[in-house]
Parts: sequence; structure tokens; C-alpha cells
Amino acid sequence: MLALIQSFTSPPSQRLSVVQPASSTISFVVSTRTVSKTVPAVVSHYISILVRILVGALTLVGLWTKWCVSSGKATTQLSWSLGRAMEPWVVRVAEGVQWRYLAPGALLVLWLVVKRRYTEETLLAIRGLGLQTSTSSPTYLTTASTRFIPTTSIQDIFIHEAFKGFEVRFYLAIVVKGEQDVVVVFPTLLPRRAILEDVWRGARACLYEGGMGKDVEYSEDTPQE
Repeated sequence: MLALIQSFTSPPSQRLSVVQPASSTISFVVSTRTVSKTVPAVVSHYISILVRILVGALTLVGLWTKWCVSSGKATTQLSWSLGRAMEPWVVRVAEGVQWRYLAPGALLVLWLVVKRRYTEETLLAIRGLGLQTSTSSPTYLTTASTRFIPTTSIQDIFIHEAFKGFEVRFYLAIVVKGEQDVVVVFPTLLPRRAILEDVWRGARACLYEGGMGKDVEYSEDTPQE
């Protein structure tokens, strides 16, 4: 029971992936996405995607059916999409459920269907051009939020510490010329110091000195303290 509670309350594990296609370009990706390495895990992953699609489609069909029933329109399309045997049953269910219960429930289900189950943040360094930060969107329907900072506007890159609640957290920051506030890299995940040090060294080496060499990958298998 204690292990189950800890699995829900502890922060998700983070993974740092570093890709350097050239000495002048390097990308750092910190993600909480679970990597499927076994065949059962891969199969389970695709089954979960299929279930999400089916649940979302059925929810939309339910909303459409309720709208047709409420407005007195025909529901003959259900006969070829769900079958003649299912059409009367779906119509009866739609008639028995009130909008005040159906609408909030359907919106909640649709939000859970499109909600992204992981967070992914990226720092891209290109020598001579600058840095680009990116944070994945909370849903699959919206795009990631990105910002590009040219090299001429970068004054410094440093690791600093701050209080978050009652704990001290480290963060990687970019000092931008002409701006009072620093740009925090990986603002949502706030990785551990070991990850930030790898990113700090690699980004500075790419921007000002040289490349890092081969692609590397760092995995954080234990929760953050």
C-alpha cells in the first residue's frame, strides 16, 4: 500500500536525451515520457492509444446523438456507423440522459483523451545563431510553446538555486540583454542539478567553444528528492 501511495505522490522520473548532429548544433530534451523497451510495453502503448481514440469517438457520437434527439432530427447515420441493432439502444440512452449531466461528463472525458500524459522540454543550441527553448503543450491539440534567443542577446547562462515551497531547487537560466527577468530553461520540469550541469556544459561548449562529441543519454531512475 505504501509503495502504491508513493507511486502517485512522487514526481515522475526524468530522462535527458542529448543529440548532436553536428559540432555547431546540439539538442537537449528532458522528458517524463516512459520509454517502451519490451514487446509487451510497446503493445500496451499502442493499445492505450487505440482505446483513447475509441473512447473519444464514442463520446462525440453520444453528444451528436443527444443533439439530434433534442432537436428532433433523424439519427439514421447511426445505423451504418454502429449497426442497426445498436441504434435504438444509443438513442434510448441519449434520451434518458439530461444535458446538464451529459455535457460536463463528455467534456471531462474528451479532455482526458486529448491530455498529454508526459511533459517534454527542449533546449536547442546553434553556434552563431542562438538558443531555442521549447515546452510541450498539455494536450495533443495545441502546439509547443517556443522562444528563440539570438546569440547577440545572450549575456550569460548559469545554474542558480531558488526556493520552491519549502525546498531548494536548482534551475538553468539565460540572461537576456535588455530584460530584467531571466529566461528559465525547463521551467515546468526543473530537472535535478546533475542534468542541469550536463546541459550547461554542453550548451556553452556548443555556443562558445566546441562540440561534445558522441550522442549521450542520461536517465534519472529515482524520483527527485
